[in-house]
Amino acid sequence: MLPIARWLMRGTPHAAGGAAVAAIVPWLFWLSGAVAALVTLRRGLSPALPVIVAAAVPAGWWWTQGDAIPLASVLLVTLMALVLRERMRWSEALIVGTLAAAVMVQLGLFVPSGGTGPLLEQLREGSAEIDAMLNELARQGYDTEALTTLLVGGVTGVVVLLASIACLALARSWQAGLYNPGGFREEFHALRLSGRELAVLVGIAVAGGLLGMPALITLAWVPLLVCGVALVHGFIGAKGMNGLWLIAFYLLLITTWPMILIVLLVAFLDVFADFRGRLATHSD
Repeated sequence: MLPIARWLMRGTPHAAGGAAVAAIVPWLFWLSGAVAALVTLRRGLSPALPVIVAAAVPAGWWWTQGDAIPLASVLLVTLMALVLRERMRWSEALIVGTLAAAVMVQLGLFVPSGGTGPLLEQLREGSAEIDAMLNELARQGYDTEALTTLLVGGVTGVVVLLASIACLALARSWQAGLYNPGGFREEFHALRLSGRELAVLVGIAVAGGLLGMPALITLAWVPLLVCGVALVHGFIGAKGMNGLWLIAFYLLLITTWPMILIVLLVAFLDVFADFRGRLATHSD
């Protein structure tokens, strides 16, 4: 996709037009967000504003149609791109993105405008098992509509945050491909949380529990997961292993919950053990 990025960076009209068209087409919002992030990373916020607006206007129209994901993704990836440009640390961009996504969830941006009641009724009518489960929860004193709202908002928030991170990675890889070949690979392979940043994430999760903001708990693990993925990429790259190992890793990550837990655990341990640093020392 590097030729596309090269064409987009020929000037603001090219980038703005590409971002607008991608935002209009259903399920191409990720490309629109990546374009906005690329221009932000390369030129800064002020020169990127026309591109951001060009992406946000069609995405805002989708929001009026009941789909907030495109607009949320464009705004979120732009924010993270700005942090990454200014601070040059992926981990800080991820933490800021997590907080912003949690705010979106808490504000109810991802909940249908009519609430989750109609969705519950559809689920009840479509499955007798779900109907029985919801009735049992109601008998136990749970507010099933509130639980559904929490679930819909939380899951959508996770999806939006992960999609925005993927858009940022795509934009960063374009930037490296155009102006610093190999830079993104080196940067991503070295991604690792510091002890202070891990403490911030733990604090975010604890604050979410104490303040009754479940979105903070739901999203606080995402930066750690991304760092775990980066660790796997770095290990495979350092060992010169076949790319099929990455394919197998992603298949397991997508299809099995235990793999996600393992990646989170390894990323947590890496904060203290620095596995890639030890591997480089042994290699020398």
